[in-house]
Amino acid sequence: MKVGIIGLGFRLSNVVNELRNADPDFSITGYYDPAPAGLPNLQRFGIPAGQAFDSVEALLNAGGYDLLLVGSPNFMHLEHIGQGLAAGYTVFTEKPVVINEAQTLAMADLVKQYGEQRILVGLVLRYSPLYHDLLAARDAGQLGEITSIEATEHIKPYHGAFFQRDWRRLEKYAGPYILEKCCHDIDLYQGLLQERPLRVASFGGRKSFTPAHAPQGDITASAEVYHLKPSGWSSTDAVFDSDADIVDYQTALIEYQNGATLSFHANLNVPDEFRRFCVIGTDGMAEGDFVRNYFRVHNARTSEREVDTTYSGSAYDGHYGADALMAEEIVKHMTQGVPLKVSVIDALEAGLTAIKIDEARKTKSVIDLTASWQAFDRHLGR
Repeated sequence: MKVGIIGLGFRLSNVVNELRNADPDFSITGYYDPAPAGLPNLQRFGIPAGQAFDSVEALLNAGGYDLLLVGSPNFMHLEHIGQGLAAGYTVFTEKPVVINEAQTLAMADLVKQYGEQRILVGLVLRYSPLYHDLLAARDAGQLGEITSIEATEHIKPYHGAFFQRDWRRLEKYAGPYILEKCCHDIDLYQGLLQERPLRVASFGGRKSFTPAHAPQGDITASAEVYHLKPSGWSSTDAVFDSDADIVDYQTALIEYQNGATLSFHANLNVPDEFRRFCVIGTDGMAEGDFVRNYFRVHNARTSEREVDTTYSGSAYDGHYGADALMAEEIVKHMTQGVPLKVSVIDALEAGLTAIKIDEARKTKSVIDLTASWQAFDRHLGR
């Protein structure tokens, strides 16, 4: 499989490495990025980067790509995906697809024009073994009708500090934090429920990464912690006094169209991090943790533990092993037509949910999404 790349950042370089591992015929024909932060990673992986082009247009005109990979900053996705589709390519884009509601509707127009099969999305957790086991428990009837979910995505201080330094610290580039980082989680639970949200509310703000809580005294060790994760384009060395406008903690409440509810909590300063869920249904409950590598199902009638799984390997290895699984399935999709586990419409629905969650936080209101879904469907041509 021959690919072209628009936006060769750290994340996309890791996706490229997994694609190379999954496809012995994989190669990069060319890329465009005026500041390719992921290029050293490719060199470390021993992957030739192909020709460096001086514009998107030059890259697209050169041709010869089976798949175009878009890893540019989020606010550029709409333009770059549109250019790739217009040039006749199938496009893979990193999540989130777009950064606001207007871009969501514009992307829905592109889906209507070119078809959802032409746009692949890196919502990688859909491919994780833990999520597969959760769906299997649902499909086996072990949960019954799902009534409520509580879930978290907590990250360690070094990772939270990365968000204060990286281009993702600014909503104009990345969209709201709950969109940029947590769209994975929102997508998982919408996929589990197979329902759209009806109403959302949210609360949160910024407390940890502020000047008042900067390390005091001998800060050598802590300074190293807050700069462990490298950043590229438009980055800053500041952590506690950066110009970031994202939150560093947030909770969200979601009511779905079938009456089920989700309470979701994100925090960027959790020393012993976890990313867990508890799904409660009429007949049982399922709980698991992507970081701590377990999955359990209990029967509501007998309290018997019907499933007790511990996963092997490092929880921090390529999104809990899901990066490699996603790459394998993308290769099968491109070479054999095997359906993927997540669609661009799924991704846009999760993204729009996150966008409205943060709007609810900012406006201090409960937001009904009925009108937003109606507009989204109109733009999809439904």
